Amino acid sequence: MTDQLSIALAQINPTVGDISSNIEHIRTARADAARMGADLVVCGELTVSGYPPEDLVLKHAFQAVVKAQVKALALETADGGPALLIGAPWRLESGLHNAALLLDDGKIAAIRLKHELPNYGVFDEKRVFEAGPLPGPISFRGVRLGVLVCEDMWFGDVAECLQESGAEMLVVLNGSPFETDKLDERLSYAVARVTETNLPLIYVNLVGGQDELVFDGASFVLGADRSLRMRTPSWQSQVTLTQWNRSDTGWECAEGETAPTEPVLHGTYQAMVLGLRDYIQKNRFKGVVLGMSGGVDSAISAAVAVDAIGPDRVHCIMMPSPYTSQDSLDDAAECSDLLGVQLDEINIKPAMDAFDQMLAPLFEGLGQDVTEENIQSRARGNLLMAVSNKLGHMVLTTGNKSEMSVGYATLYGDMCGGYSVLKDVYKLDVFKLCHWRNKNAPVGIRGPEGLVIPERIITKPPSAELKPDQTDQDSLPPYEILDAILQSLIEDELSVDEIAARGFEPDTVRRIWRMLDLAEYKRRQAPPGVKLTRRAFGRDRRYPITNGFRGHI
Repeated sequence: MTDQLSIALAQINPTVGDISSNIEHIRTARADAARMGADLVVCGELTVSGYPPEDLVLKHAFQAVVKAQVKALALETADGGPALLIGAPWRLESGLHNAALLLDDGKIAAIRLKHELPNYGVFDEKRVFEAGPLPGPISFRGVRLGVLVCEDMWFGDVAECLQESGAEMLVVLNGSPFETDKLDERLSYAVARVTETNLPLIYVNLVGGQDELVFDGASFVLGADRSLRMRTPSWQSQVTLTQWNRSDTGWECAEGETAPTEPVLHGTYQAMVLGLRDYIQKNRFKGVVLGMSGGVDSAISAAVAVDAIGPDRVHCIMMPSPYTSQDSLDDAAECSDLLGVQLDEINIKPAMDAFDQMLAPLFEGLGQDVTEENIQSRARGNLLMAVSNKLGHMVLTTGNKSEMSVGYATLYGDMCGGYSVLKDVYKLDVFKLCHWRNKNAPVGIRGPEGLVIPERIITKPPSAELKPDQTDQDSLPPYEILDAILQSLIEDELSVDEIAARGFEPDTVRRIWRMLDLAEYKRRQAPPGVKLTRRAFGRDRRYPITNGFRGHI
């Protein structure tokens, strides 16, 4: 009977669809773990295919490549090195499954199938996978491993079945996306499973960005006494060895290094950086181009871009109009200097004049209104897209969640682009992130330390500068009120009366409710962006565009 076991936790950053590259990541992790003396390497959920593969996984050609490459990888485990416990889509007679595969002694030694398939929020697993039966443990070198796949840990039946079947420890392969406060939620579910089974638990998560999702890693081990035995750092690909010993009471993990819990703003900022970096790298963009307005949204977006890919790959363009203040010109220049990025200026006055001339016959006798404001925004969007087409840089949009919620954005104007790091960030949090970044330089960033966003950008009243003396509060309630109402509507799904009971004017709540619903058609055409909250626009929140509900009986 084995009394000692060395288990490596492999926190890997896969790319959906790049099976060869993902297999190579696993192979490299195994080589690292072999040098550490590991008996077993545990990877995250669907590491072979990347997660989530969405409908790509339904292609039979894709399934065939997965199966062929996994079988080839299994042959390599005949070398006497560590075994592999990996996640992969796997077709059996019962259908296509989200599976955990044990590769050992040159073969696929065991297969376990995900039982609980999530079908809420960003998850659509019932669309593409069949649920597996309640599993039994896997026998591995004299140890009975209770293997669960991600959502299996969030319910008690799988862990209970494994414990009753003789499992000696729980091993969970995960693809759990980042959300603020998600770490505490994961730990609470893991503690519940340990409490119910009296078994220690290994939790291995993916790391990296995949479209709108960002996986933060933060893998951990809990002892049978519910104590946190170790936790890996977030946001980093790495292999960490854990040492296990059998005692009279069961398996115990030696205490290892425990990465500290991150403050909320730290995690949010790191998610934005990693999400953007991987979107650019995995889609092979040369860099990004963005409109630098001298405002807070473009400043923090530029800072995130620099921290993600470095200043030499970030191109900022100031596009002034007759309504652009000198302060904005100066602030954009100073911020660009602090970040070390190229800043070019293209005046949009000629484009405004040209549109006025072209439209004059049709608009004769009609006064100026939001139409002319939107023309300015769309002229800027056209310029940025032209630069993108010519130079190969992706346009980074700069709109925040508060603006996108109420439609305070121009379709085919400031909304055009390839990606947004502020899509799930409310305006008040934008200000907080600016202050935070000026005081912090997280590990792994590629931008400068110290002040990167001039204080005046943060403190001056926000303005689109599309007409004289304009501020955001001309059209919107103060952001302290707007953001609180929006969070009540979006994250909490409260009614008008419930929100009014929190101290807000009912008429204001009804107005914001209506603006939120009316802007749905714009959000359907918005670029993807990093998911940070539990209710991001897009796959998390799917509302009809044609919607007659008014929030009351």
